[in-house]
Amino acid sequence: MSRWLCRGICLFGLVIGVAQAAAVRPERVVSLDLCMDRMLARHADPAQVVALSPMHKRFPLPWPLEGWPSHDGSLEQVFALEPDLILVGQHNALMLRKRLQTLQQPVELVILPRTLDEIAAYEGRVLGLIGRSPAEAQPAPRPLQPATNAPRLLLLGPNGIGTGPDTFEDQIIRQAGWRNYLTGVRYERLDLERVVTDPPDAILWSSPDAQALASRFAEHPALQHSVPATGWLPTDNWRWQCPGPWTWDLIEQLRQQLQYSSHNKRMK
Repeated sequence: MSRWLCRGICLFGLVIGVAQAAAVRPERVVSLDLCMDRMLARHADPAQVVALSPMHKRFPLPWPLEGWPSHDGSLEQVFALEPDLILVGQHNALMLRKRLQTLQQPVELVILPRTLDEIAAYEGRVLGLIGRSPAEAQPAPRPLQPATNAPRLLLLGPNGIGTGPDTFEDQIIRQAGWRNYLTGVRYERLDLERVVTDPPDAILWSSPDAQALASRFAEHPALQHSVPATGWLPTDNWRWQCPGPWTWDLIEQLRQQLQYSSHNKRMK
């Protein structure tokens, strides 16, 4: 059996299972974390969401959520909402969700995808839990590998931390056709001299709104001089904060930036 046929059968089986479990549409849904906030904002009927987590106000989306209610993260307030579905990711709100489970509240633990292949099943599970068809989930594209001479992209985080191989972000970079500048460990504290001596073709860096010590590495004059302004790529930072169906848009954005970068390189 081919890998693609196996994936199709497995996903079909998961969709059927979730569809059966989603016979009753929940009418009072609560989210406990940012990633569930975003899945509900994308797929839920606003009328069925009684509260998003307080995190959605700290990390807003580019589309308006005015009028969407939120809770304060306390056990008392969540319990008082009388939800019939509480969504939470596996790494978040650990104490709160355990206390809610002890009180026999309808907590559903949603495992976040660790690979691009898992996004469709993740989206399908959330769709099923909120009473929609899991078949609406967008399937993953066929895996791609960058060309051996593809431009190198450095995904730069705060405090000079770069993202390397065997990470979810690395899969995004490669699926978009870039090579990852880092080839060693998963997360690496970068050496400025090394990066300046052998600069990447492009850097993906989300500059904070205010000055911060965490941004000093990215703002160093030597690094700014080594990579031209056209090599500092803009990004929708919110798309990197949680995996989800918006990841496909992020990949397409990076692919377009790659085409632009390759065009500029040929013109030189």
